[in-house]
Amino acid sequence: MIVIDLPELPIAKGRPRFGKGRVWTPKRTSAFEKSLGWQAKTAMKGKPPLQGPLMVSMDAHFPIPKSWSKRDRAAALIGTIRPKSRPDLDNCFKCLDALNNIVWLDDAQIVDAEIHKFYSVKPLLHIEVTEL
Repeated sequence: MIVIDLPELPIAKGRPRFGKGRVWTPKRTSAFEKSLGWQAKTAMKGKPPLQGPLMVSMDAHFPIPKSWSKRDRAAALIGTIRPKSRPDLDNCFKCLDALNNIVWLDDAQIVDAEIHKFYSVKPLLHIEVTEL
């Protein structure tokens, strides 16, 4: 199993931008994917990318709003209250493209996935990759 922890606020993959005859990825998305790629390289410890079918579990941890009461903050920390606002889970999962040719050859190898959103004290993106 490969475990990747990125201690940053999880973001959704931004839409590609078009203009002046070219296409580019928003800077925020590029920076996040670059950070995720470096964490993945560290987790892989020099091993080659995985080649078989994969199961991926992703937990996105978001900060608790400061305006919340102590009761709501406590409920969020134990998982009773879960984030139901943006970013959308499917767009968070799209940032895993940054792991192509690092953890796996292509994200088409993912045959099973679990994605969760939680509140926590510190933002974090936690990814577990298991070969099937």
